[in-house]
Formats: sequence, structure tokens, C-alpha cells
Amino acid sequence: MKIDLSKLVTESRNPSSDKIDTLSTSEILTVINNEDKKVAFAVEQTLPSIAQAVDAVVQSFHSGGRLIYSGAGTSGRLGILDASECPPTFGSDPDLVVGLIAGGHPAILQAVENAEDNRELGASDLQAINFNQHDLLIGIAASGRTPYVLGAMEYALSVGARVVSLSCNPHSPMCALAQINITPIVGPEVLTGSSRMKAGTAQKMVLNMVTTAAMIRYGKVFANLMVDVAATNEKLRERQKNMVMEATHCGEAEAKQALMESDNHCKTAILMLLSGYDAKIARQKLSKHNGFIRQALADQEK
Repeated sequence: MKIDLSKLVTESRNPSSDKIDTLSTSEILTVINNEDKKVAFAVEQTLPSIAQAVDAVVQSFHSGGRLIYSGAGTSGRLGILDASECPPTFGSDPDLVVGLIAGGHPAILQAVENAEDNRELGASDLQAINFNQHDLLIGIAASGRTPYVLGAMEYALSVGARVVSLSCNPHSPMCALAQINITPIVGPEVLTGSSRMKAGTAQKMVLNMVTTAAMIRYGKVFANLMVDVAATNEKLRERQKNMVMEATHCGEAEAKQALMESDNHCKTAILMLLSGYDAKIARQKLSKHNGFIRQALADQEK
């Protein structure tokens, strides 16, 4: 692929920082901070596309599929970061959201030369995890032209899967391939071409929104509480207890008792206290309603 960086918004010069090397530390930070303020507004413009992506992710989950991220460099690391935070936050299966990066695990900590230019590697990495038509792929690249990501997107389309593009340049090759385009235009970076900055911040915001909203829609949240969190350490056990107390307005002793009876399954404990069900019935009701506490409670009212 011929590389013409001159047409990329993320590669253009930023007049607000063209004398940044002459500024004091405080002035440098002010320039960076002023530019960062623009990111949330750029993401706001893409909310309709993010909503489409979330709905598509939820559809994949309900059909037994997964959310797969494909990226290189900063973009790949952001995908891995978001994927790795889903199990401890939502109690989700580690295979439900997966991040792939050009160059594999070594590339998480350091650059792997030329990996991002390998289109075939993008496809073969998907083949290695048995990517199929039920899965959904989000290709992540600030430039919108990374060969590794384009190869992954082409393979995903070839097996009939849904494909989303997350980039920061309009009218890119990734945009042309994807069925859903999320393109926050953050403008030129403080340091020309350093897309780990505003573009990276925008990508992280979008990825957090996609998985958080999808997990809410998938029944992993009650009110604004992470009720599927797994109690894998002392802090999380305390968080579980506090969530049960917050959700049910019960006392500490009641919360501990319900958690003990439910084998430390926070969602079951909450339903038990709100409904009067024992642990066995509460689990059955949650299973019937795909883990949604409100629907299980509505079923009791009927």
C-alpha cells in the first residue's frame, strides 16, 4: 500500500503547538490540556455510530459470538487493555472480549518492527482464534490505513461477520471496508503524528463506551452497580458486600449472609434480598431472564 501521510488529519501540523519547544513546563502542559479538551467533543459527534456498534456487539453476544479487537501499536494496546478489564469488571468470560495486536504478546511492551504492515498476519491471527460469523470485529487504527487491521477486517467480512472501524481520519480504507464507522476527528496532535495522544485518548474513550454499554445491555449491571463482579480478592469481596447493601438497603450482616448462601454470587444475593427467594430459586429466575435482575423481579410481581 502506498503511504501518503500528507492527507491524514492526524499527521498534519498543529498551529497551537508549533513553538512548544520554546515554552516553559507549565505552558507546555497548558497546550496539551487545551488540545485534550477537544477529544470529548469529537467523540460526542460519533455517538450514533457508537450506539450502532454497541447494539451489534450485544447481538453477537446473544448469538454466542465474541467481540474481537484488532490493532497495532497504541491502538492494539488499547484494545488489549479494554478486553483485559472486562472479566474483573463484569465477571465476563475472558474469551468474550479479546484484543489482538500486530506482533503478538511481545508487541504489548515494545514495538515489533514491520508487524503492522503484514496484511496476512491480521487474517491469520483471527483464524488462530477460530473467528467466525457470530463474532464481531472492531478494527482500531488512528490512521485508518494499517495493513494488519485491514487484513483482519477483510477476513472478518469474508466469513460473514460484522465489522466496525474505529479510526481518527475520515474517508480512510478502513472506513470503506466497515459496515459501521466510528471516526472521532480530534485534529492534529500536539506533536505531529503522535497519535498516542488525542487519537489514543479518543479510542480509549470509545472502547470503554462500547464494552460498558454492551455489558449493561447484556445484563451485567443493576442500577449503576457492577453486580457480576467476581470476588477474587479482599477488595472485591468488600465491594460485593457494599453493592448488595446499596442495591437492597440491607444491613451488613444480611448482605454477608446472602452472599454466603449464594456462594458469593452478588447478583443472586441481591435478588434473594429483594424478592425473598432462596438461593436456588433466585439462580433459576436469573437464568430464566438471562441475568437481568429487574426482569426477574418483574416476573415475581406478575
